[in-house]
Amino acid sequence: MKRVEASKVAALKAELVALLPVGCVKDDESSRETYGHDESDMGNFPSDLVVFATCAADVQAVFRACQQHGVPVTPVAARSGKSGGSLPLHGGIALSLERLNRIVALHPEDLTIDVEPGVITGEVMRAVEAVGLFYPPDPNSWEFCSIGGNIAENAGGPRALKYGVTRDYVLGMDWVLPSGELIRVGKRTIKGVAGYDLAALFVGSEGTLGVATQITLQLIPKPKKVLTALVIFRDVLSAARAVSAVLARGVLPRVLELLDDVSVKAVDGRGFNFPVGTGAALIIEVDGNVEEGLWVELNEASEVCNAHGAIETLMAQDESQREKLWAARRMVSTCLRQMKPFKISEDVVVPRSRIPQAIEAFKAMGQELSLTVATYGHAGDGNLHANILFDGLYERPKVDQALARMMRLTVDLGGTITGEHGVGYAKREFMALEQGEGVLNLQRSLKALFDPAGVMNPGKIFPSQ
Repeated sequence: MKRVEASKVAALKAELVALLPVGCVKDDESSRETYGHDESDMGNFPSDLVVFATCAADVQAVFRACQQHGVPVTPVAARSGKSGGSLPLHGGIALSLERLNRIVALHPEDLTIDVEPGVITGEVMRAVEAVGLFYPPDPNSWEFCSIGGNIAENAGGPRALKYGVTRDYVLGMDWVLPSGELIRVGKRTIKGVAGYDLAALFVGSEGTLGVATQITLQLIPKPKKVLTALVIFRDVLSAARAVSAVLARGVLPRVLELLDDVSVKAVDGRGFNFPVGTGAALIIEVDGNVEEGLWVELNEASEVCNAHGAIETLMAQDESQREKLWAARRMVSTCLRQMKPFKISEDVVVPRSRIPQAIEAFKAMGQELSLTVATYGHAGDGNLHANILFDGLYERPKVDQALARMMRLTVDLGGTITGEHGVGYAKREFMALEQGEGVLNLQRSLKALFDPAGVMNPGKIFPSQ
């Protein structure tokens, strides 16, 4: 990657040190390395400077200075992303928003909350649940990922099946454009259709069109009851076929998660023990206000699963059992990493009816290439986390071959290359599989309109030209 000239960095540093509070500009090697990687395993790309914003005015000052000096700026949040979206590919500035971490105001009567982008998602969840409200988006990393990162990637999670993703809960934002101009987009009311929906455009823009400095999120009343079941299957294809059948029955769980044989093996015995002979499992969770009705839904789902080969259904008897099960689910990615030295995690989505076909093809491909493929995730909305595990970098050529085949197969099945991790750096070359040149050029034009100097998070989303 071509990096910015040292003279430009030096001039920019001097300007920002004068403009920003003491300690907000760093160029030591440790800071640059720390903010040069994420959870994507795409490598380390140290920035030239790490800048910590403490308010919207700081962000404005950084963007204006970067425009003036022609230095790229890459917004970074908790760096928990899987697609390389926060990697400073061309150096320049890594702009951290982690110090913008206030819950500004909670409005229970309006079912809204105003937060800054550095607030941890789990903190938002706990704050609103304390007053009987509910913020549904629940990315697996909710205990350490930030709202700003969730907005950049339009994060989802297990509950997206019933409740939707981050974009569905963003009402409005204070947004700093690449030029440094601060604008307010969206609304504070639940309804509103005045003008273009710029808030929806900015959510999921992966730091290429600016950043949010304050966000108004919509909340809903917290469901009073939650019931959770673990359904055991002998093989993953039977479990996959049951997914569509449950929904076709008219049951809409808040969670319908799939674990294949490799995923089960990875987490078995780590705080949760699966029954002997488990070849795959579904986690089915329903919620609402009347417990009797929830038991009816869960029993219906269990009946459907039994008709598709389920061998046992285990009910969480209390919150402790439920939390042990979810702790195991949250550990899948970490535990898979312990099975092999290297792991690539994908988040493809296919139509629900094509889930068995996709899983079967991924497994066959792994067997053909002598690679371990684990498939788990939010099967209820077709979102599969297909992980490729491998022993060393010497295997990377066939891993890249497997990734390309996986992306093409996904698109051929009517799916999309990413459901919640974003395109970032990792998947930019696969965009052309899914979107035609006309659509890609339209998006490039939008990017150029907002960022004519091309300094905002360059090298992301779009295929190289």
